[in-house]
Amino acid sequence: MSSRGFFACALAVTSAAAAVAFGAERTKGQAEVTFSERIAPILYQHCVVCHHSGDIAPMSLMTYKDARPWAKSIRDAVLSKKMPPWFADPHYGEFLNDARLTAEQIETIRDWVDQGAKEGDPSRLPRAPQFNTGWHIQPDLVIALPADEVAPANGPDEYHYIRVPTNFKQDTWVQAAEVLPGNRRVVHHATVSVVSQKESPSSTPDPAHDKYRYRTGKLMHIRPELPVADDGCALPGGGNWADDPVDPGIVPAIYLPGHLPEVRPEGTAIRIPAGAVLQFQVHYSNRTGKEATDRTSIGFVLAKQPVRREVRQYEIWNNMFAIPPGAANHRVTSCFTLPRDVDAISYTAHMHYRGKSMTTEAFYPDGRREILFSVPRYSFLWQTTYMLKNIHFLPKGTRLETTAYFDNSPNNPLNPDPTRLVRWGEPSEEEMMGFWLSFVEPEQAASASVR
Repeated sequence: MSSRGFFACALAVTSAAAAVAFGAERTKGQAEVTFSERIAPILYQHCVVCHHSGDIAPMSLMTYKDARPWAKSIRDAVLSKKMPPWFADPHYGEFLNDARLTAEQIETIRDWVDQGAKEGDPSRLPRAPQFNTGWHIQPDLVIALPADEVAPANGPDEYHYIRVPTNFKQDTWVQAAEVLPGNRRVVHHATVSVVSQKESPSSTPDPAHDKYRYRTGKLMHIRPELPVADDGCALPGGGNWADDPVDPGIVPAIYLPGHLPEVRPEGTAIRIPAGAVLQFQVHYSNRTGKEATDRTSIGFVLAKQPVRREVRQYEIWNNMFAIPPGAANHRVTSCFTLPRDVDAISYTAHMHYRGKSMTTEAFYPDGRREILFSVPRYSFLWQTTYMLKNIHFLPKGTRLETTAYFDNSPNNPLNPDPTRLVRWGEPSEEEMMGFWLSFVEPEQAASASVR
């Protein structure tokens, strides 16, 4: 061994020994950390919204008895920042629903486990949060599918479109909403949007004469003969279907893996017009081996205070891309120029299994440019709507340029098939590329008072 190599090894051993000694001294000198006094408050604030009985997490962390067997796993997950799941780059934007733990909270959990994960005095345990069965909100009104939907045994993925009349006699203002799957084992995701009465006779979109899409069973795909445009910004429509304008829509709630309810800022709400119809788009993915039924529903928390501004949403897509087989870092862009002044209140990135990262940049009319939002490690398993802590003004004429990267290589552990050319399609095994912007118009007053 060379003298340099010997010195490096000796330094590593000395450093490791010092680290062990420091850790022992640190634990010895630290105040005792117990579950009841120090850990439960952290879990109740950041974790149990998912980690309680009957929700999406695999185990409950509501009590010491629940959490103790998982102590080392909890420690590892928070030290690696795998949990709580949060994927927005902290350098761009501050978010109301930021789930990250502080450095102090992470150290507290590490100390608890290193000290033996003790319970402490049960009488010092804070009051645990209360959860309705299935819901993360307390809905004032629930609208469910009119009948059970059937997901066939081991069938291919299916998209069901069901339209349900609200029978609202007047405009209804919604402060918060949540989509609740009737059967979490088979509902992959669901979107509830508002359509007008005149659009309601057909319960399922019919692409028979659609020049962009075709259907197999209950799934739609892009027509393979359509030209490829990875750079949507080079197209007149920014990457969306050429004759499908990007108009603001009304989307009260979505259900996605890891997605929690969206609570709108005070003074803002979604308006569901009188007589409106709700369209449930439900993606079923049944891997249970048995036929399954589902009756998904949506719950509304109605606005109790006067509404000053109405929330709407732009969905900005590139649908024309193609990801080559094996491509590990394939770039796709979309563009959209705002036709009005808007105050942005939330951002959402949407891709499928091959999604790798997404960044949206604003190019302002005065020549300035700014990164609004970045998800450097996109996860199809945790799709979050990022609610801005402070409304962000975007003037008319601002060009929003979104850049996404896809990993279609064998190194992507979620990749269904790295040998396949991948284009737009509804199945999770195909791809999408979308940036969703929820906004209110500046100085816009609600057209009616809250009832």
